[in-house]
Formats: sequence, structure tokens, C-alpha cells
Amino acid sequence: MGNIGIVRTAYYSPDRKPWVLESGKTLPELTIAYETYGTLNAAGDNGVLVCHALTGDAHAAGWHSPQDRVPGWWDPLIGPGRALDTDKYFVICSNVLGGCSGTTGPSSINPVTGKPYGMSFPVFTIRDMVHVQKALLDYLGVKQLVTVIGGSMGGMQVLEWAIHYPDMLRSAIPIATAGRLAAQTIAYNQTQREAIYLDPNWKEGNYYEGEPPRRGLALARMIGTITYKSIQAWDNKFARAFSGMRPEDYYELHQRFEVENYLLYQGEKLVKRFDANCYLYLTKAMDLHDIGHPFNSYEEAFKRIRVPVLSIGVSSDFLYPTYQQKEIVSMILKTGGQAYYEEIHSPYGHDGFLIEFGQQERIISRFLAQITG
Repeated sequence: MGNIGIVRTAYYSPDRKPWVLESGKTLPELTIAYETYGTLNAAGDNGVLVCHALTGDAHAAGWHSPQDRVPGWWDPLIGPGRALDTDKYFVICSNVLGGCSGTTGPSSINPVTGKPYGMSFPVFTIRDMVHVQKALLDYLGVKQLVTVIGGSMGGMQVLEWAIHYPDMLRSAIPIATAGRLAAQTIAYNQTQREAIYLDPNWKEGNYYEGEPPRRGLALARMIGTITYKSIQAWDNKFARAFSGMRPEDYYELHQRFEVENYLLYQGEKLVKRFDANCYLYLTKAMDLHDIGHPFNSYEEAFKRIRVPVLSIGVSSDFLYPTYQQKEIVSMILKTGGQAYYEEIHSPYGHDGFLIEFGQQERIISRFLAQITG
């Protein structure tokens, strides 16, 4: 197996102006940031689309420079001889609509006003993200995808692809996701948004000429991080360890456990690379996720899936529990489709799809071998 090496992020702006969203609202123009790995064949039918999660980006594999300390976020699965084999497949990953890593979103400049969109950016859906990705694939000359794959919010995109563009897919692999967001998950997201709203620097989203709401975004990330790991993962990593405690500090209010330091670190880390308004809009898009919304029923959406689906869960995931991935399979089978369930056995919780690469390598490779014959 080999690695991708040095890659670059490219950009595409569709000629379609304005860009019309599901709501009927429009964007005067649109830019899409993306990366590709491997080579598109002459028939244009060896594509694989990778869809990222909430705070992800287009940089799924390889390095941007020799000085990079870490590769792309799914690098162990993408490359020569790997599950998403770039000797066979043309792998594409784009930053989603509403992101802040090159694709048009709330932090982008509105060409009409010359200022960042901020809260004037229209609300969008997971389906809107998918329609943007379709425009990119058309531009790249991709006629058919061997599969579309992604975890968490990425898995939501996978399901919408299978429903709205079934003729373009040969298969779909949603991981650690659901067909519609549960009330508890919406509650987690709203709590994170409130953390941003309550930061005095948020200023109704008009903070781009001053200090951004760092504390609010950091707190939102801390809350989110708690949901990404299982109780076992937290205990295994930190237990009740204190952070450099002296005996005389035991009864000090601000004496920290190691787990507290970790949460603070995760919050500070995200603030350096992410935009608070984008976080608000992306979590709202997740809340609105319901594949049955455009149809008469939830079941009707599953009837439209006409490709084999591999639904993968993580055994200890309590943010998107495995019953949700199993429901995807049962609904597809109930409506006459073809679907399979596999489980990643992991103590890491929802984060398992970003950690357990060995298990995913085997599961995904086996499924794609069946699809490609």
C-alpha cells in the first residue's frame, strides 16, 4: 500500500448564476473547493465520492506540503492498494456548501455587498450540499460513481445521493449516520449553537471586522466532543486523573482533571481553523436532515434507493446509535432494495469512523470487491 503524497486543493465556480437552493433562496455565485486522488478513466465511471463530516474539509488524503505534520483526515483509507484504491478509482472530496474551507459559506464575501455574508446567508440543507457536489462531478467529467461514502454528516449526504441521483451510483456506504436526525441529537446541536449566540463577540453574526466569538465556538466544540466519545473511551483515556495537582490544591475550585484540559484543547484547536457562523448553519442543516421531507413519507424516500447500500455502525456510538444504521438497512429491505449492515467494534464512540481504519479497510474493501466484480 502507498500514500497519496503531496496534493493541492482546487476550486470550481459553476456558470449557473444565481445558484438556487431548495428553499428557493439564491446565492449570486458559488465556489467549490475540492481535491482529487487517482485518475478518471476514459469512460468516466470509476469515481468515488468521499463526503466529510461537520468540521471536515476537502483535504481527505495526502499532504499539502512536506512540512505538514498530519495527512488528510481519511488518509489511511485512500491511496494505492487501500480501500479506496487510487490505482482503480478516481476519488473526489469537496468542502460542503456552507463550509469555511474554500466552498461558499457564511464567512465568504458576498459579491453584491463586498462584505461577508454572515447571517444573511440563506439556510441550506444536506440535499443542497449534494446538488452542489453533483455540479462539481459534472464539471470533472464523472459519469458514474462506484460508490459514495462518508460518516456522520457525510453519511447523510450519502443517503441523499442514493435517493436523488441513483442512476449515477453503483453503491452507497453511509457510516455512523441516520436517515433523519433524532430529537436528542437536535438538542445537542442547539446547545452548541446557544454557546455561540451567548458569546458577546458574536454580535448577531457581524463579527468579521472585530474579534470573533472564540469562547462561544470553543464551548460549542467542547460540547460536541463530549458526544463523539463513549463513556468507556473517556474512562480509558483519562479516568479521574488530575492535571499536575499538588496535595494542597485538592480543594481548589479551578483545579482541573485531565479530561477538562483535553476539552479546552479541543475547543481552542477548532477556533483556529473554523468559523462560528458556519458552525451554526451546518448544525442547522443537520437538524433539518430528514430524507423523507420532499416526499409523502419516510418510507417513500427509501423506495427511491436502487443501489446496494452498506450501512456501517460503530458499536459504542451513542450520538448515532447502531439502531439507526440498522434501520436504514431494514427500511431499504422493506421497500425492495438491497442493503447490508456491518459494525465497527470499537470503544471510541462516534469517533470510531475516524479512528478504526483497520476494520473499515476490511469492510469497505470486501463490499467494493463485490460491487466491481
